[in-house]
This record gives sequence, structure tokens and C-alpha cells, in this order.
Amino acid sequence: MSSDMEQGKIIISSDQFQLTIRRLCHQILENHIHIEDLCVIGIQERGVLLAERIRSELVEMLGDQPFKYGKLDIAFYRDDFRRRDTAIKVAATDIDFLVENKNVLLVDDVLYTGRSVHAAMAALQDFGRPRKIEMLCLVDRRFNRHFPIHANYTGMAVDALDEAYVRVQWKISHGEDRVLLFSGKDQ
Repeated sequence: MSSDMEQGKIIISSDQFQLTIRRLCHQILENHIHIEDLCVIGIQERGVLLAERIRSELVEMLGDQPFKYGKLDIAFYRDDFRRRDTAIKVAATDIDFLVENKNVLLVDDVLYTGRSVHAAMAALQDFGRPRKIEMLCLVDRRFNRHFPIHANYTGMAVDALDEAYVRVQWKISHGEDRVLLFSGKDQ
């Protein structure tokens, strides 16, 4: 095993990170002409960090054109929540609007098995029936999908073995924005 993989290989640098956020926002705007029908919803808890960045960039680009923003806790909607040995960490859902007949953009940092997105779609039903649901992720781990779920907007696709994993680091908590790829689950 190389020392690069023991420490994590940088797959999105700090400079690339902001460019990727901006590109994703441009793609969102290309596909959502009627921005007032858009609901950007971050999946708790790491997806919220990305959703906040997407929200900030969209506000900067759009000015005062309104769109909805919320945070969705999926803890009790996961298919494995009863199979745990430890207590579930619950985060707050913060959605003060209905998604009825709206275009919902679910946001998560890494798309891997699709289980989180599946749970988010189930939880979203509590807020109405959306016209359309799309998915945005910073990193799409394309191997080992358990559900037929794909991202409509992707920062980067990574094809790596199951033992490898991706960690998104945020400036707010790690000092800089970047994405690392590790070779094993023991990191």
C-alpha cells in the first residue's frame, strides 16, 4: 500500500472544489428556468454542508430570486435503523414548506449505495408529492449501488473498490475544502 493511499489521495483539491460548486450551480440553473419551483434539500448531515454551499452560490448568482431551501433528517427512514448496535444519531429536519408539485433537488456529499437517497425520498413524502425529484452529489461512487438511483448532477465520479472510501473535508471543520480517497475502511 502506498503512503499516498494511507494518508488519502486528494481527488478534488481546494481550488477545484469551488469551481465544482460553481459548475454544479450553473447546471442547476440551466435545467430550472422557473427557479421559484425549485426546492433544494440537504440530506442530514453531511449533505447539508454541501447544500449550504450550493444555496450560497445560487443566492449569489440569482440575487433575490426566491427558491426553497431545507434540511432533511432521514434517520428513521433508513432501512437499517432497527439493525444497529448503537443509538441513532438524530438531526433536525428543517423544512417549513410543502414540496407539492415542486421540483426537489436532494443534495448529499457522496452517493454510494443509494440507501440514503432512498430513505430521503421516503421521508420527503411527509411534505407532499413533488413534480420531480433530482439528485446532486459532490462524489458519485458508481460501484456497488444497492438501489437503481443515479445523480443528475455530479461533481466527480469515482470508480474504486469496495474497500476504498471517500471523505469530503470542509473548510469550516477541516481548514480547507477537499475530497480524499482512502484505500481501506480502517482509516
